[in-house]
Amino acid sequence: MRVLVQEAPFDLGSVTEAFADAVAGAGAVVTFTGVVRDADTGDMAAMEIEHYPGMTQKALEKIASEAMTRWDLADALVIHRYGRLEPGERIMMVATAARHRKDAFEAAEFLMDYLKSRAPFWKKEVLRDGEAEWVAAKDADEDALKRW
Repeated sequence: MRVLVQEAPFDLGSVTEAFADAVAGAGAVVTFTGVVRDADTGDMAAMEIEHYPGMTQKALEKIASEAMTRWDLADALVIHRYGRLEPGERIMMVATAARHRKDAFEAAEFLMDYLKSRAPFWKKEVLRDGEAEWVAAKDADEDALKRW
């Protein structure tokens, strides 16, 4: 199990290949990659993501460990970026590996739902005109987490 909180971009192909190659005995590898979307108005210049390094790392390690315990996983990987990201950039990735696909898919969904609603990151949308607004939590994201 690995958790990476980083400012630098990651290469989706090489990270996925390395993860899959390192897992012995898994019949399923599931990956999900989140991409920074433009604002609903279509005028977002960037998203600025802040966090407290020690707290964030521990929180993500705890939830990844929970996923490893709740599902029969061979391995799990969580990558989440911070800093200034532009629309179209990769913001996060989750990868899970398990003997059977159900465990891999469910654990990946669990991790994604947690990252979306509870991970200690603060996101601000910066518009092209210089205005900025913090991203508020959404009820739909909280509802998704309740199923776990």
